[in-house]
Amino acid sequence: MALVTLIGEKIAKKDNTFTYLGPINECRNCKLKNVCFNLKPGRSYQITNLRDKKHNCKVHEGTAVVVEVQELPIITTVDSKFSAGSKIKIEQKNCINIGCNYYEICNVKIQKDKEYKISKILEKVECPKKLNLQKVELSE
Repeated sequence: MALVTLIGEKIAKKDNTFTYLGPINECRNCKLKNVCFNLKPGRSYQITNLRDKKHNCKVHEGTAVVVEVQELPIITTVDSKFSAGSKIKIEQKNCINIGCNYYEICNVKIQKDKEYKISKILEKVECPKKLNLQKVELSE
């Protein structure tokens, strides 16, 4: 069964990806908010299909399009001592080096006490703080 949501028509293109940031106040009285707010905040999604239905929207320029989406794996960094298949809890790194190429993935917003599985190791990370990190793909 496909996961269905609404997205602004300007970014509603097959294979586009976006990160859902969570509900916003402007939408609290909208009759369609449950369709928009059915995604996980902080998670990335890929549009897999566009449906023909459009709706007026106060937030998006133009209209909002009904789309089918697929949740993408979590990409983050972990200590290099972990291997593929390891189950771990992610600790927030609280890095403030916003100029670093890995800043966004090191500071991914995920549940702090939840256990994740390392499904794939992607590459070694050259951390400016000299932390021994690797970029990984996580699954729940």
